[in-house]
Amino acid sequence: MRVALLILLGLVIGVIGTVNVMNALSARNPMPKAVMVTMGYHMGELSHALKAGKCDAAQTQHHLERMQSTATDIVPVFGINEHSFTDKAGELQTHVLQALQTAPANCAALATVIKPIGDTCKSCHQQYR
Repeated sequence: MRVALLILLGLVIGVIGTVNVMNALSARNPMPKAVMVTMGYHMGELSHALKAGKCDAAQTQHHLERMQSTATDIVPVFGINEHSFTDKAGELQTHVLQALQTAPANCAALATVIKPIGDTCKSCHQQYR
């Protein structure tokens, strides 16, 4: 009888502990991951267009506009106030804005404008991932 009560007590404590851990994990902020997934999606679409050799100007412009919009969310969403992080985010915004202003109409122009964007993303990920 005593062993059964101890096993039951252990199970109840385990369930309560599991519920608390699951609640703590679900309370995390999903926005940083969402911002990076969104940026990755648009950058991936541009890369796929390059590889396929089908660089439609309207689609390119759409993806660059979405990247510009999302890039402005990086600093507030991540909440990292380090000077190097905010500089990298600003550099990314600048490169995306330059790409938008260039309005690449063919694959060669697209390859030229997304290279600095990819390099900036890569350098930031190496430092902060």
